[in-house]
Amino acid sequence: MQNVELALLIFVAAVLYSSVGHAGASGYLAAMAVMGVATDVMKPAALTLNIIVATIATVRFYRAGCFSWATFWPFAITSIPLSFVGGAIQLPSSVYKPVVGAVLLFAAVRLVMSAIKQHPVIIKHAPIPAALIAGAGIGLLSGLTGTGGGIFLSPLLLFMGWSETRNSAGVSAAFVLANSIAGLAGNLASVQRLPPEIGYWAIAAAIGGIIGAELGSRRLAPVMLRYLLAVVLIVAGCKMIFA
Repeated sequence: MQNVELALLIFVAAVLYSSVGHAGASGYLAAMAVMGVATDVMKPAALTLNIIVATIATVRFYRAGCFSWATFWPFAITSIPLSFVGGAIQLPSSVYKPVVGAVLLFAAVRLVMSAIKQHPVIIKHAPIPAALIAGAGIGLLSGLTGTGGGIFLSPLLLFMGWSETRNSAGVSAAFVLANSIAGLAGNLASVQRLPPEIGYWAIAAAIGGIIGAELGSRRLAPVMLRYLLAVVLIVAGCKMIFA
C-alpha cells in the first residue's frame, strides 16, 4: 500500500510541476520524505524521475513554441558542470535533510510569490555575466540536493523580467533536463541504490509529466496549481528539517 501511495504522490507532483516547466524533483523528494524513504535513495531516485519528466516537458514546450535558446544557454553553460560537481558530493544525512528541507521551503515561497505577482513586465535579455553567475550557483545547488534547479531558475527569470511565463517554463524544462543528467552522471554509483520500485515510480512520473506538460504548454495558467504545490512543499520541508 505504501508503494501505491508513493506512486500516486509522484504522479501528482509530476502533473503539477511539469505544468510550470519543472520536472518535480523537489516534489518527489517531498513525497519520499513523507513516506519515509531512505535518504541515500532519495537523491538518485529524484534525479532519475527528473530526467524522465524533464524530457517530456522539454519536448512539449518546445513544440508549443515556448522556448528561447538565447535565454537558455548563458545559464546552462555554467550550470551543467557545477551540477556534475554537486552530484559527486554525497552529503551526510544530518546535513542533507535540513538542506533539502530548506530547498523545499524556498521553492514554496517562490511559488507563492510568482503566483501573487502576476503583472505585465517589459521583457529584456538577461545580462550575460549575471546569467553565468546565477547558472553556476543554481547548478551546484541542484547537484547537491538532487533537484534540477528549475524551482530557482523560473522565478528568477520572471522576477527579473528576463522571460515571459510560458517561455520561462520551456527554458526551465530544458535547464532541468541538462542539470539532472549532469547531476546523476556526477555520481553514477548512486544508481545502484535505486530500489526495485523505481519502475513503478517512473511510470507514474511519466504519465503525470505528459498530462502536466500538455496543460501547462497549451491549455492553462497554473497559478492555483502553484498555491497547492506550495502547501505540499511546506509540509514536507518542515518534516525534513524538524523530524
